[in-house]
Amino acid sequence: MWRGIFILLLLVISMAAADAQRRQINPIPFAHEPCSVLDNRPCTPSYCSPLEPGPCIPEIDYPYGENLQLTIESVPRDSDRAKYQKPDHDLATIGDLFAELRTCWSPPSDHARAGMQMSVRFSFNKEGGLIGPPRLTFATAGVPADTRTTYLNAINSSLKACLPLKFTSGLGGALAGRPIAIRYVDNRELGK
Repeated sequence: MWRGIFILLLLVISMAAADAQRRQINPIPFAHEPCSVLDNRPCTPSYCSPLEPGPCIPEIDYPYGENLQLTIESVPRDSDRAKYQKPDHDLATIGDLFAELRTCWSPPSDHARAGMQMSVRFSFNKEGGLIGPPRLTFATAGVPADTRTTYLNAINSSLKACLPLKFTSGLGGALAGRPIAIRYVDNRELGK
C-alpha cells in the first residue's frame, strides 16, 4: 500500500513539474534572459510573484513606440483631419508636437510631382530649435534632381517658418537630441 501511495505521489509531482516547464515562455527575445541573483551570467532580472513560475510580460500599449516617426500627407484623409490642427497651447506631448509639425508643412507648387515621398531626420534642442539641418534619408526613386531639391527646400522652409517650437520644459528636456524621422507624402492630384 505504501508503495502505491509513493508511486502515485511521484506521478503527481512529475506531472506538476512537466506542467510548470510547459508554461514557461521566453518573453524577452535573443540573449536577454530572465535570471536569478545566483546566476553567474549577464541577464535581465524579472519576476511576477514568488508563487508564479516564470517572468512577467508587460502589456503596455505604447501609442508612438520608441522611435519618433511621423508621416505627413499634403492632403490629409478625412479621418485624420483632427491630427492636422495646430495646438493652441505650448507643446506638452508628442501628439502636440506631431500636430504642430503637420500644420507646418506646405508642399511646393513648382516642380511638384504626384506621389512624391521624401523622408528627413533631425533633432530639436530643448528650446525648440533644430540641431543642425534636416538630413535626407529617402526620396522616391527615379525623380529628377531638381524635383528632389525643390521638395527638400520646401521641407526646410516649412520647418524654419515654425521654429522655434514652444515646448513645455518637460517635453523640451525629453526631446532634446532625440532623432525624429518625418516622411512627407505629396498625395495631391496634380495636373487636374
